[in-house]
Amino acid sequence: TGAANHTHPPGTAPHDHSAGAAARSGTGGAAAIGGLSLSAEGYTLAPVSTTWTAGQSQALRYRILGPDNQPVTSFAVVHERPMHLVVVRRDLSGYRHLHPVMAADGTWTVPLRLPAPGVWRAYADFAVAADGRRSAMTLGTDLVVAGDYRPRPLPAPAREAGADGLTVAYEGTPQIGATQPLLFRVYRGGSPVPDLQPYLGAYGHLVALRDGDLGYLHVHPEPQLAGGAVKFWLAAPGPGRYRLFFDVQVGGAVHTAEFTVSVP
Repeated sequence: TGAANHTHPPGTAPHDHSAGAAARSGTGGAAAIGGLSLSAEGYTLAPVSTTWTAGQSQALRYRILGPDNQPVTSFAVVHERPMHLVVVRRDLSGYRHLHPVMAADGTWTVPLRLPAPGVWRAYADFAVAADGRRSAMTLGTDLVVAGDYRPRPLPAPAREAGADGLTVAYEGTPQIGATQPLLFRVYRGGSPVPDLQPYLGAYGHLVALRDGDLGYLHVHPEPQLAGGAVKFWLAAPGPGRYRLFFDVQVGGAVHTAEFTVSVP
């Protein structure tokens, strides 16, 4: 399965983590997969343009249309932002997490540079309040960059990844239909980083993308660190290979560690 063996930085030992009360994490299981469609629950992602030139920055503009086919202008703030935008190439390279700005007419705008040819997936991750309830959803669209597309092979599963001079290691194994804990620990020079800083209202953010259809999961951690680790609860929506993107803030800068996980 590739990701079954735990590895730990020098001088550390494995830790035993029981499942605990997963409900308080606020995360979903298999039903949380999103980003596969332009529309869901009556809402539609309407991009102005989906064609890019490799290496050139241009504005990504889009609106969210409601069940009445009118632009939505009222969004709930989730982790300090009303809109999270994740962009990744379809070979799961080039990940970025952005925060567009909305104009009064409901048009969201963010500068976006796509460095290499290929098809890229853009995920609009947001929540709207309607009929007395808040609906969180993720809608997706493809962005096309013309040119000679050379897909990168997915890296092999590993428990550790580098991130701008830091090392991030994770413990836990995702399972289908069973919510499991995943703990991420951050090291510098083999020693735990003691001063993780909140980023967007949490000590870390985790996006999981499924290889093949690019199904999307955005998981938020427990509010407090668990023995210095950022703790998430996650149920895999199905078998396959996944790419995990873990964002963490250290020293005022956001770092992203990337992992491949194989779920049998």
